Amino acid sequence: MRTTREQIQTALASAYPLVFVVGAEEERLQGLLETFARGARPKPLPVLVWNCVDGFQDGGPDDLQDPIEALGWICREGPNGFYVFKDLGSLLDDRRVLRRLRDTAMAVRNGGRFLFLLTPGLEVPEALKPVSYVVVSLFPEESEIRALITERMGKRTADPALTDRLVTALKGMSLTEAEHLLRRLLPLHETLGEQFLKDVLLEKEQITRKEGILEFVPTEEGLADIGGLDQLKTWVQERVDLFTAEARRNNLPIPKGVLMMGMSGCGKSLAVKVIAQVWKLPLFRLDMNLVFAGTHGSPEWIFHRALQAVESVAPAVLWIDEIEMGIAGYHEGESGSLTRIFSTFLTWMQEHRAEVFVAATANRINLLPAEIIRKGRFDQVFFVDLPNDEERKEILSIHMRRQGIDPAAFDLVLLSSATRGWNGAEIEQAVISARISTVAQKKPLTQNDLLVAFGKVIPLSRTMEEQLKAIRSWARTRALPATTPERPEM
Repeated sequence: MRTTREQIQTALASAYPLVFVVGAEEERLQGLLETFARGARPKPLPVLVWNCVDGFQDGGPDDLQDPIEALGWICREGPNGFYVFKDLGSLLDDRRVLRRLRDTAMAVRNGGRFLFLLTPGLEVPEALKPVSYVVVSLFPEESEIRALITERMGKRTADPALTDRLVTALKGMSLTEAEHLLRRLLPLHETLGEQFLKDVLLEKEQITRKEGILEFVPTEEGLADIGGLDQLKTWVQERVDLFTAEARRNNLPIPKGVLMMGMSGCGKSLAVKVIAQVWKLPLFRLDMNLVFAGTHGSPEWIFHRALQAVESVAPAVLWIDEIEMGIAGYHEGESGSLTRIFSTFLTWMQEHRAEVFVAATANRINLLPAEIIRKGRFDQVFFVDLPNDEERKEILSIHMRRQGIDPAAFDLVLLSSATRGWNGAEIEQAVISARISTVAQKKPLTQNDLLVAFGKVIPLSRTMEEQLKAIRSWARTRALPATTPERPEM
């Protein structure tokens, strides 16, 4: 989307007499219009601001709180200039106001008088469409955010790279929200580093709380917390700088999303959290069950609001867990809420320009329609299989260290062999179970304790052997293995 300045410039160059400016920050938008008025040629133009309580606040006649009278005055004798109306958008249900506004717009066109309606939402009446232009300015531009940071920082200095990351982190907030955040956080941090940026990202949770649809997910895990999945890790690392200001200056493409499919418990959800952590982006989870519950309205409306909400906090990662549950049962040619939501999602994935990365996970991949894995919607589709020998050793080491156990004191080759066919979640729970048991017995953990705990686990690969074979067969030609393929285990 073009910047607010570019949109206003187009509206003025086209000589539209009536401009709808959509945005919640009246003060910021008024300031932008005043900048344009000061730069008018051959001489600056005055800016007269009207609201329903005070009428014209400065420069106009007194006692014109009535919108019909105010518009009539502009039509009859108002001087050339910008007329900014703050409350008129909500009064257009009155057909008398609508008629007077249209007549005024027609009377002042091509005459140096411009009408601007500041409104937080938009529904242009049919009668006004021929004479109006719509400017959408939901959030401040980078230049405005940088100016605010410079002002709030005062004499404090920061690394330019950190400033770039701060600008990225503040995107999606209004200038008012960003100012309140900086006022609160700057005094708490003597040095501006990773913790400061982390606190800024946490603040974005407040924005999505107002919508009540998306769940903010804190992220602590890094690449070292994932066992194996080397091809997925490489893919993530290669894109680590694509959401930075430097990437935007170099016009680098923004990744759209990744779909990870495979057996439950193999690390797909963990990988989503790692992506957000490595890329330094906030992570928001969309619960498709909540969308279809109907507690917040129709499923279509809730899904649309969820997409709008995540765009409002961009750049961000949108996590759709078990995406097949939200679109299971979709069949081409059918109608209903599911089909409409699925179509909306596919179109949005293809066309959206916001810096939103979609990380979707799926267990029952046979339920996924072919349309969703087509290139152009997801940048890559990964198949996450059960961990191999080396990956199981790595997973064992990770979870043993988390439990305060030194992996070097154990035969990881033997333990890996004992867990063949297990997923990562099963390995984690077995290690935890062994430690709990030894703590209860008040004795140190031994390798035999781990093997005893392992013997009490029946892995999913055994109980769902046929389903695992079907998943592997389906994914063989449809997805990239998250782990570099090796020779089959004997």
